[in-house]
Amino acid sequence: MKNLFDIKGKVVVITGGAGILGRSISTYLSEQGASVVVLDRDEKLGEELITSIKLAGGDGIFLKTDVLDRAVLEQNRVDILATYGRIDALLNGAGGNMVGATIPPDKSIFDLDVEAFKKVVDLNLFGTVLPTIIFSNVMVKQGEGCIVNFCSESALRPLTRVVGYGTAKAAIANFTKYMAGELATKYGEGFRVNAIAPGFFLTDQNRSLLTNPDGSLTDRAQTIIAHTPFKRFGNPDEIHGTIHYLISDASSFVTGTLSIVDGGFDAFSI
Repeated sequence: MKNLFDIKGKVVVITGGAGILGRSISTYLSEQGASVVVLDRDEKLGEELITSIKLAGGDGIFLKTDVLDRAVLEQNRVDILATYGRIDALLNGAGGNMVGATIPPDKSIFDLDVEAFKKVVDLNLFGTVLPTIIFSNVMVKQGEGCIVNFCSESALRPLTRVVGYGTAKAAIANFTKYMAGELATKYGEGFRVNAIAPGFFLTDQNRSLLTNPDGSLTDRAQTIIAHTPFKRFGNPDEIHGTIHYLISDASSFVTGTLSIVDGGFDAFSI
């Protein structure tokens, strides 16, 4: 009987692949037999990740990228095809936030730095749109491929403070559904586009927002935990199964969906 979850030999491209979640996902997928292409701005972390993957018997390459620069992405595409000849899956994990695009407790929407807001929308939304266009072009030529976009809890419900980030992630949720229909109706059923909405995981981007210098939880983090039925943050490896499912044949009839991985946060009120 065929193993629907077999991803051995698949070439998986991961933007933001050197971040905490990206590193964990890349390592896991390589352990499952996939060849991982880690795209990131951080050369040091990216090269270290690939070195560790290869030492463990896995396969992969690191390419420095800029998800907002079409020319750089196109060169990444050339280099990927020169190495592997195909792209089976794209994980759009690049993203981030910045202080000016948030509204702290002592400020209001009238204090919003609109330029910072634009930069956050650019990074998260256009940093997903551009790689999708560049790499799905390869998928269309080869007749199949799948894309997994990274949304956020803030794509489901507006969270306090993170107005720029939440707006961009909500747009990605819409773009995911659009692309699911666009690729399937015009190029066939071999193309799937889905998204994952992680709940709260401690990463380099949010650590200062959720933990104090002594490691204790901030007031905001305590509120998050109080509204999470599992009463904890997620661990990076708890995303692996959902990603694996979405890039495998096990999800062959699944497209345009948003998979929530949040310990029950979105489902809980009081």
